[in-house]
Amino acid sequence: MNDCWELLFDLLMAERARFPAIAAEFDLSPTQVHVLRLLEPGTAVPMGRLAGGLGCDASNITGVIDRLEARGLVQRQAAERDRRVKVLVVTERGLDLRRRLLVRMAEPPEPIRRLSPADQRALARILRRALTQAHPPSTPRTSPIS
Repeated sequence: MNDCWELLFDLLMAERARFPAIAAEFDLSPTQVHVLRLLEPGTAVPMGRLAGGLGCDASNITGVIDRLEARGLVQRQAAERDRRVKVLVVTERGLDLRRRLLVRMAEPPEPIRRLSPADQRALARILRRALTQAHPPSTPRTSPIS
């Protein structure tokens, strides 16, 4: 039964170059893409929590945020309750780019596109069930920074 995970992992590894290529289409680094994915519209996120969602120290994302801010995609603000804490919000320009980016990332890679529609639906059902078991509905799965 472990061959299921091994096959899924092999597919992910075979497609791993796809993510940096999509990031480059938007003139972003993969880390910048990840930041934009994690920042939900209308939600201010403390930089420290964002760093935790990325699995790094807050000081490590300063340069990433600097570049996103220079492009007008995110904005740093002082937190309402503690002005020493910096929070990030996505700007209107960032929301537009984020929307286009998420649409592009949602396009399946060729090996998935070649599956029949019935096979794609079956695979989606199985993966959704596996994700639900890994992340119960009360646990956000798309935004580990929530």
